[in-house]
Amino acid sequence: MAEAKNRLDEVLREARRDDVKRAAGYRAQALKMYPWVCGGCARTFTHSNLQLLEVHHKNGNHSDNPPDGSNWELLCTYCHEHEHSKVKDMAGRTDSASDFPVSTHNPFADLKALLDSKKKL
Repeated sequence: MAEAKNRLDEVLREARRDDVKRAAGYRAQALKMYPWVCGGCARTFTHSNLQLLEVHHKNGNHSDNPPDGSNWELLCTYCHEHEHSKVKDMAGRTDSASDFPVSTHNPFADLKALLDSKKKL
């Protein structure tokens, strides 16, 4: 059991390392290819604040990195977060249903009976 856990930990470390390398590669390409301007708010960037400029994958697939950069756009941290929040909103809540108790209370269940009883008075 411990060997399997150690192997899983190693696989995860390798995957993270590969992801960082891949991200550094396409980010460097995108920064060479495009002006350092946010595609959302048009804020301009310099070397001193370049860490706030991020590469956004237009189709959402981080593995789709064509050499011409057609799947990328540079966005500031705020616009990038906004883009991803729109995707979450379109897809609905990301929380699983088991996280929240199901409501069984119906506040209007006896409304007709209550209204009828008031009419009789």
